[in-house]
Amino acid sequence: MPTQKKTTIGGQAIIEGIVMKGPRRVCTVVRKANGELVVKEEDAHQPSAFWKLPVLRGAYGLFMAMKDGIQAINYSASFFEDEEVDAPPSKFEIWLENKFGSEGLNRLILGISTVIGIALPVALFLLLPSFLGGFVPEGWGVLARNVLEGAVRVVIFLLFMWSVSHMKDIRRTFEYHGAEHKTIFCYEAGEELTVENVRRQNKYHPRCGTSFMFVLIIIATIVSSIVFSIVDITNPFLRMLAHLVLLPLVVGISYEFNRYAGRSESVLSRALRWPGLMIQHLTVFEPDDSMIEVAITGMKAVIPEDGSDNW
Repeated sequence: MPTQKKTTIGGQAIIEGIVMKGPRRVCTVVRKANGELVVKEEDAHQPSAFWKLPVLRGAYGLFMAMKDGIQAINYSASFFEDEEVDAPPSKFEIWLENKFGSEGLNRLILGISTVIGIALPVALFLLLPSFLGGFVPEGWGVLARNVLEGAVRVVIFLLFMWSVSHMKDIRRTFEYHGAEHKTIFCYEAGEELTVENVRRQNKYHPRCGTSFMFVLIIIATIVSSIVFSIVDITNPFLRMLAHLVLLPLVVGISYEFNRYAGRSESVLSRALRWPGLMIQHLTVFEPDDSMIEVAITGMKAVIPEDGSDNW
């Protein structure tokens, strides 16, 4: 459907809820098992002028989005802990609580989960293919090694997305993902945010994080091909290290690419974002009305009155 504007407001689906982030406010909405909505509002992070520079803003934005997203998932999960399980704590759990205290232990667990949540996709989609690429025979040449590495990266990404999309709990999260997209489309179309209006919107959005991740994988392959054609690195561990060093640049370029493809309606931009929209068929599903209500609640809380969310 045609839109009247493009907004910088974005969201993330979490366990039985959605996080909506505007230029000034962030709203987390979770629907508890009894149907009650829990709403948490807070100020959005305001990066310094340095982190608003092109390329740099992409690396900063992705890191903050992953960190905040993992924390939001842990927050939403806290409403669905199994209270019937009354097993006594282990000696290790007692030692940890005595060592750090209840609040300190919660912060420690959150910190560890955040590190793992950020490191896991980097290792799976970036470092593992790079490591495997180091075992390609040198006689095959630099181009063949990089092309195969890129192909492995895409295959791993697609298989991972396909497999998690068939998990029941994850599928519900992906339905909330659809509610987030539809609500943003409704707002961009200038229509009133009602369940009826949101329901008829498209669920595949060109500025989706899934599309960004796919673009990042493609850009990583292109950048590494250029760099490794200049400095041929065949050692698997050195290739992994090189990819880590290049990661901020890759993320930054991918972000700028997505900004262009997301705001432009040219034939070129539509062609460039088409693969990402196709990938969303694995991560975005049709939501029910209760999910749309969650998305609308979060959206209304972060829309700025001064229009500062214009893309």
